[in-house]
Amino acid sequence: MNDVITPLARLESILRDLDRVLVAFSGGVDSTFLLQVAVDVLGDRATGLIAVSPSLPPWELEEARRLAAAMGTRLMEVPTHEMERAGYRQNGGDRCYHCKTELFEVAAEAARRLDLGQLCYGAIPDDLGDHRPGMRAADERAVRAPLIEAGLDKAAIRALSRTRGLPTWDKPAGACLSSRFPAGTAIDPERLGKVTRCEAGLHALGFRLFRARFHDDLVRIELDPVEMQRLFADPALQAAVMEAGRAAGFRHVTVDLRGYRTGSGNDALITITG
Repeated sequence: MNDVITPLARLESILRDLDRVLVAFSGGVDSTFLLQVAVDVLGDRATGLIAVSPSLPPWELEEARRLAAAMGTRLMEVPTHEMERAGYRQNGGDRCYHCKTELFEVAAEAARRLDLGQLCYGAIPDDLGDHRPGMRAADERAVRAPLIEAGLDKAAIRALSRTRGLPTWDKPAGACLSSRFPAGTAIDPERLGKVTRCEAGLHALGFRLFRARFHDDLVRIELDPVEMQRLFADPALQAAVMEAGRAAGFRHVTVDLRGYRTGSGNDALITITG
């Protein structure tokens, strides 16, 4: 009887065959798991790379640094300039294509210059049925997606991450700060700065899963339903949330009663306002 090859074994085999890899790393569930397995298989022939730009929440950069240090791997921090791309600033339906094009071009240049091997990223099979313009940018530049090739989906990655003791095993899904803008709403440094300051305020208040959705002079705050219960039970916290939005530069602050949802940037508003 032939031995059954598990998805994890396939992933390890893929990485072993690549010999040297540069992993585009965000500190999220998938790229953390990919980088950890790469380090386990390849040792110092695996390197992480994180793109540093205004669209990266500062607290996510700090967490990525801690994760890489705990894995014992080198983390390259490279500046990216997606804001200089007109398609990114215009924020049409293909914004992620322009963002990932910038990332992969910068990362590929670093891989060539420093002889770091194959550029990889943390796309997973779950992504294949979604609208993911960034995957087109990866395909155009021959960036490998070992988790897709191995057939490791999100549920398996979370379970294996927990087994390995990775703190990201139950981390909520993340997205760059530009995802807080409705499609068609132009992105510029000033607007992005307002979102960053508002989310930094929410992070400082202890919220874990949230979004500050930009609507001109109004910010629509989405919270995890459990955290929303905490908010509604604490008038002082409500006032602090409102102040976080106003201190960031928004005239109006709302809390969306439907809570946090992915891809809700273009939803109509159903909120309480203060």
